[in-house]
Amino acid sequence: MSSIVELLSEHAGEFGGGLWVTLRLVGASFAVALVVGTFVAALRISSSSSLQRLGGIYVEAFRNVPLLVLLAMSYAGLRRAGIPLDVWTAGIGSLGLYTAAYVAEVLRSGVFAVSRGQVEAALSLGFDERAALRRIVLPQAFQTVIAPLGSLTIAMIKNSAIVGASILALGDILKQARIVNAETFQTNESFLWAAVGYLLLTATATIAFRLLERRYAIRR
Repeated sequence: MSSIVELLSEHAGEFGGGLWVTLRLVGASFAVALVVGTFVAALRISSSSSLQRLGGIYVEAFRNVPLLVLLAMSYAGLRRAGIPLDVWTAGIGSLGLYTAAYVAEVLRSGVFAVSRGQVEAALSLGFDERAALRRIVLPQAFQTVIAPLGSLTIAMIKNSAIVGASILALGDILKQARIVNAETFQTNESFLWAAVGYLLLTATATIAFRLLERRYAIRR
């Protein structure tokens, strides 16, 4: 037990820095996932069959390609193609676009939970289809899917470890644990503190989304 506490006291800076990097990565990626996922969900529920197919292609492409492959393609692949990307842009973009496919499907299910009668009422009041979607449907869809979005956020926090373990080698919690382990050869202790860091982030996300659900979720 003393060796566990001693390791943390000696390398608190490294673990704290890794926690901060992971938090920034997840926060920025979640913002990308929410914006892109909302747009793709709008395509998926569009009255245009062409737009529906376009949204479906995006979802199937990003949902069925492993995140590690996307990271390699976005960083090494695009750089070889002459498009310079730094590790942060590649990491945030890959994790955000990957998660956006799942966000889109979650929001699509939330849209289908909104009564068709509300859409028809909005149209009868003079809203066009786009305005009805933006002002009536999507706000209720978000309220309906708060819990699934929380689950996606937790999954994103755990998936962020892949970014640190990939060729991008961002200095996240896992990367810092590997560095500490290489310096001290205390494998169990190093990765125990990495696990604690991820647990802190996932527990915080769980509490935050439960509070949001308690306040805003639609009870049916």
